[in-house]
Amino acid sequence: QAQLVESGGGAVQAGGSLRLSCSVSGFSYFSNGCMGWFRQGPGMERERVAWFVSRDGSTGYADSVKGRFAITRDNGINGKHTIYLQMDSLTPTDTARYYCAAGYRQAWQPNCLPESYGFWGQGTQVTVSS
Repeated sequence: QAQLVESGGGAVQAGGSLRLSCSVSGFSYFSNGCMGWFRQGPGMERERVAWFVSRDGSTGYADSVKGRFAITRDNGINGKHTIYLQMDSLTPTDTARYYCAAGYRQAWQPNCLPESYGFWGQGTQVTVSS
């Protein structure tokens, strides 16, 4: 069973930066594997903000964070990975609980979809003040 643990959240002023980390264990990152970051703000629906499109490292971003956030990962071994979310130029609208997630897409799906993620961390809170 995969386990995901996020860290690195906190409070920051607008314009500042944070780097979130997610330790992933027990997850085999096969060619149909998906890993990414989601967030959910107060009264908001959960939003996928950054993800790996494929194992070659190509990435995808929500329009709301494009150019400000960057997702990276280390070269996992034995089912253990660490994925990161670098967040720059933060604004109060980025205030949310951030979750890392992992899962597998269906064989017939060319890309990871928001519903492809079946394993979730507990989340880490990010609060941006003006």
